[in-house]
Amino acid sequence: MICAGIDAGSRAIKIILIDTVNMQVIAKGLTDQGVEQDRLASGLFKKVLKKHGINKKDVAVIVATGYGRNAVSIADTTVTEITCHAVGVHNLLPDTMTVIDIGGQDSKLLRLDTAGKVRDFAMNDRCAAGTGRFLEVVAERLGVELEGLGELAANSTNPAAISSMCVVFAETEITGLLASGTAREDIVAGVQASIAARIISMAGRNAEPPVIFTGGVAMVSGMAQSMQAALGQNVTVCPDPQMTGALGAAILASKRLKKANT
Repeated sequence: MICAGIDAGSRAIKIILIDTVNMQVIAKGLTDQGVEQDRLASGLFKKVLKKHGINKKDVAVIVATGYGRNAVSIADTTVTEITCHAVGVHNLLPDTMTVIDIGGQDSKLLRLDTAGKVRDFAMNDRCAAGTGRFLEVVAERLGVELEGLGELAANSTNPAAISSMCVVFAETEITGLLASGTAREDIVAGVQASIAARIISMAGRNAEPPVIFTGGVAMVSGMAQSMQAALGQNVTVCPDPQMTGALGAAILASKRLKKANT
């Protein structure tokens, strides 16, 4: 049988299908988030099934997670993204003790036990200054693509100090830096360092290794290095970091199926 995990995040909807016999990923898909979350999730689900020649009746259990999980009507149940990210990362990297997850609208730091269970966590969902939205604002302000920020930051020789704790004020601060002749490269490097500092503050510098970086922002080049510099230890980007929530949801769907059959 097949189980599915749907991560309805704030910026994108992700789906993973796994074969419950060998627990292998057999299909996945992603689409931008929007106002009609249920329609988008259902549409992506159908698209993934069609692409991989999978019959809907063969999908036994669907678990939804993420920001918009309660809007996904095709799901059999929902699970918090904190639990799903922990399960997904632990499946890929079983030794993980700390997970840093930065998405479009929030950021989280999870501490796991040796079995991959969440011992405790800290979450920022009130301020965009420590999230992917901050990077989007910076990219728009500097006139570059989000994917190009890392290349700019890599060429920085003197990262700018971004002191504002609010993305709105930070944008004003960036405008001032540009007006004063600060290089774009130094502004981006400063923004990445600022985001890292906000995330690390949630850990109180108490992040037990191995530390794994996940979420969409983990795909922005330079962010892992900024996180390492702020934390003072190695930070590893999780394989396919944007999909770990969906993977965890699919694994939990499989466990739900097995429990129902025992």
